[in-house]
Amino acid sequence: MASVSLTDDLFDSIVMADDRFRTEGYREGREEGTRQGAAEGRVHGALHGARLSAEVCFYHGFALAWTFLLQNNDDVKARKQLKAAESLVGLIQNLPHEDPQYEHLQEDVARVRAKFRQVLGYLCPECHLCPVLICLESSFILIRNHFFFRF
Repeated sequence: MASVSLTDDLFDSIVMADDRFRTEGYREGREEGTRQGAAEGRVHGALHGARLSAEVCFYHGFALAWTFLLQNNDDVKARKQLKAAESLVGLIQNLPHEDPQYEHLQEDVARVRAKFRQVLGYLCPECHLCPVLICLESSFILIRNHFFFRF
């Protein structure tokens, strides 16, 4: 009887080896994939965070420059432009700079982009005629012919 039990144990270990190796391989693959995914996720997040930061910083600098340029102008049109530029500055300053887990970041950035377009429309109503390339997806803005300095 002892030889039958020994044979059964040997046979079971051979048959179960496939399941054991599959389970160990799955566990090791999952752990390795989790480590690689976390590393790739950090790089991806840092890249997109930097792009978003550059975009918002451009808007902030743009609005501050126009606020400075328009602050001493008494024209009604300039006052409207100044108020819009100050509103854009306020929106940007209200963005949470220290919370990377902020739930409403996309909505707030969309509001900033919309306000930027509005300010741009106030500053240059005929902008559709000016050669401007605004590519918000790639987070860069190329402006030609310096149409912003026309009043």
